[in-house]
Amino acid sequence: MVFVGFGFLMTFLQRYGFSALGFNFLLAAFGIQWALLMQGWFHSFKDGHILLGVENLINADFCVASVCVAFGAVLGKVSPVQLLIMTFVQVTLFSVNEFMLLNLLLVKDAGGSMTIHTFGAYFGLTVTWILYRRNLEQSKRRQTSVYHSDLFAMIGTLFLWMYWPSFNSAVSYHGDAQHRAALNTYCSLAASVLAAVAVSSAVHRKGRLDMVHIQNATLAGGVGVGTAAEMMLMPYGALLVGGLCGGLSTLGFEFLTPFLESRLRIQDTCGIHNLHGIPGIVGAIVGAVTAACATPDVLVHSFDFEGLKQNWTAKTQGKFQIFGLLLTLAVALVGGSVMGLILRLPFWGQAADENCFEDSVYWEMEEEKSRAFPEDTTLKPPAPPGPSGPSASPGPSAS
Repeated sequence: MVFVGFGFLMTFLQRYGFSALGFNFLLAAFGIQWALLMQGWFHSFKDGHILLGVENLINADFCVASVCVAFGAVLGKVSPVQLLIMTFVQVTLFSVNEFMLLNLLLVKDAGGSMTIHTFGAYFGLTVTWILYRRNLEQSKRRQTSVYHSDLFAMIGTLFLWMYWPSFNSAVSYHGDAQHRAALNTYCSLAASVLAAVAVSSAVHRKGRLDMVHIQNATLAGGVGVGTAAEMMLMPYGALLVGGLCGGLSTLGFEFLTPFLESRLRIQDTCGIHNLHGIPGIVGAIVGAVTAACATPDVLVHSFDFEGLKQNWTAKTQGKFQIFGLLLTLAVALVGGSVMGLILRLPFWGQAADENCFEDSVYWEMEEEKSRAFPEDTTLKPPAPPGPSGPSASPGPSAS
């Protein structure tokens, strides 16, 4: 999901496919290494060593998924150096925020609606708000897609869609909790596809589908069910959440994204606010409501109401779920503001406004080689001689 799903999802820009895939590859490889250290210090540091296992690798991937979300907001407008700096800082803040939520507030967030999607979305949106480019209209023609770039982006969509149930259930307790997480996520994803298609057709004046909606809003159900995935949400609840998120995400792409850019100066390249921000908040609220309505038996088995939690009630758990959402938003907004101010410094090698969304700024392009070495026409076979004038009808033969 991190390397193929997010990478190909961002190849929709017609002149930025190399950078979308290549830079995603770069920041993911770097971010996983730093996440293993940061999360290791917080969660598995013992006797002077960080103990590593498969779960550490999964959690490091989760951390990098949040970075990939933020990358979508600044896609095409930042340099590789800026991306590496952003990755370093975001992984650090992610690890701190995750530790406070899971270990201090004791919230439940199996699929990362808060820790991954909400944090990544609002961190990235704040960074791109600080990095606002006044003359980005000069690159407007390159911000569109073409037929084959949209097909490549759908590869990322399908990869993410297929593997999202395992994403939400990977760190749940083996057994009932993990089964619930996979089933709830699958139901929610299926509902978000139907809602996205229906709303996309409804908002188009000719009833046609918009590929941007299908590439993104169909995934919103996986985000929206993340926090409550392993809870007793029930299949009908998962279907309702998926349908709600799919519809809201589609409406966001159609109406909210232009408003954010024109009025609030938020240039969100991939529309992460609609795919991760809004569904992430919905998922956090759904998780809080589900926790607050849980029965005593569910509290003991699903929420570990033992030790520090032995005197907690369902409403207490619900309140702490909301506190976790508010803390995540605060860390994302403050951290994103500081990060944006750092990246505004003029010596990071960022492209000019008129060169944004263009691979050739950072990549060697084959078409440039072709222009640099024009084809030698002398190696071509000679063209067959053509008639010099209008053909004359054959005259009578001499006798």
